[in-house]
Amino acid sequence: MSVIKVIEVLAESSKSWEDAANLAVQKATESLHGIRSIYIQDFQARVEDGRIVSYRVNAKISFALD
Repeated sequence: MSVIKVIEVLAESSKSWEDAANLAVQKATESLHGIRSIYIQDFQARVEDGRIVSYRVNAKISFALD
């Protein structure tokens, strides 16, 4: 039987929401192993002068505990 832990992370990208999600997983992988999934809870965008300048995700990442 495995035990799964869930952490909440915020990530931002100037390219897209998908890129922000990928960055969240890449950064989490630096200190966690056994990542199983990512659940995107919220999408946000920062707007300046009528244009989107950054994309943000609020995500939950699940991973197996040793």
